[in-house]
Amino acid sequence: MSTVELTKENFDQVVSDNDFVLIDFWASWCGPCRQFAPVYDAASERHGDLVFAKVDTEAQQELAAAFEIRSIPTLMIVRDNVAVFAQPGALPEVALEDIIGQARKLDMDEVRKSIEDQQKEQK
Repeated sequence: MSTVELTKENFDQVVSDNDFVLIDFWASWCGPCRQFAPVYDAASERHGDLVFAKVDTEAQQELAAAFEIRSIPTLMIVRDNVAVFAQPGALPEVALEDIIGQARKLDMDEVRKSIEDQQKEQK
């Protein structure tokens, strides 16, 4: 499956319409981003049931700022409208596959309960 280009105009719809979205925050001038791109694209071919998306941080500065992206590439995984993973750095293929596997296994009811508990504690 090819990757989806995310913009501030389509971001909310893509994330809310899909249960599992991987987002690569990148820029064309970034060497590590260019190294990570083929790894990310290959994973998108292997995991056709997931949505693989990219945010060009140069073209979408507001979106990058909204997610406080300080280093690229940054990989984010959103499941059921909840960001369950975010980490800067170009990942090797084995690490990316491991992270996808872990994210697939998450019990989202437990994740939401954990978030609720954290929010209660902060009040």
